[in-house]
Amino acid sequence: MTASETYSVCLILLTALAAGLVGSFALMKRMSLAGDVVSHIALPGLGLAMLFGINPLVGAAAALFFGTILIWHLQKSATLTTDVAIGVIFTAALAIGTVLTPSDDLIEALFGGFQSLSGIWFVAGVVAVSVIVGFVLVSRHQLILSLFSPELAAATGVNVSRLNLYFLLVFSLTVLLGVRFLGALLVGALIIVPAAIGRQLTHTLTAFLVTSSLASVLSVALGLVISRFYPHFTVGHVTLNLALGPAIIAVATVLFLLSLLRKKI
Repeated sequence: MTASETYSVCLILLTALAAGLVGSFALMKRMSLAGDVVSHIALPGLGLAMLFGINPLVGAAAALFFGTILIWHLQKSATLTTDVAIGVIFTAALAIGTVLTPSDDLIEALFGGFQSLSGIWFVAGVVAVSVIVGFVLVSRHQLILSLFSPELAAATGVNVSRLNLYFLLVFSLTVLLGVRFLGALLVGALIIVPAAIGRQLTHTLTAFLVTSSLASVLSVALGLVISRFYPHFTVGHVTLNLALGPAIIAVATVLFLLSLLRKKI
């Protein structure tokens, strides 16, 4: 394995860790569909970047940033839940992104794939993961308080609106990190499915966060192994496509089904 491939593997696993933490709070905030929807907001940026020969992640980052700000304003200025606010721009983003993305690159934009990574992008990714993990760990009690009692949170000095904005930005940053290897269609599942596993197996916050993160990292690690050694698996007359993105989400889904059989800890 080359150095650039090693960078990619390390960043993918770190992204999985961040996704498990963010997904836990997204699940508690009833944003279970948000990861899927927010990832689609990146599509117009991906399409424009590919058309103009710019790094696709730059275009995706710009689209996610402006989309997140728009969602926050819709949520703050009207009596809308986060899911409803996100849904307002979801269909348009998906349609525009599909139109703008060159057909040759559309499959990769939607489903992702394993790509080598330069040292600079690896460092940028590690910084982004550090921001995500740091925010969740530092703000976890404020997030819980604002979730269950916004009035009490405001009375204790928590700016709930600003906290919601920060969480949406961190959420979008997690999506951006995952888009590179999971694509716009599947990255939301990496945020939500491991969190659902943690929810099934635990009943305390610390155990929830740890279990969700471990489930996310395990899903990605096993998905990497499967996609590397068994990218195509034939069952009878059917050949299964076990590319990186589908393999990761398939593993996560199996782990979720197994979690239904266990008691909480």
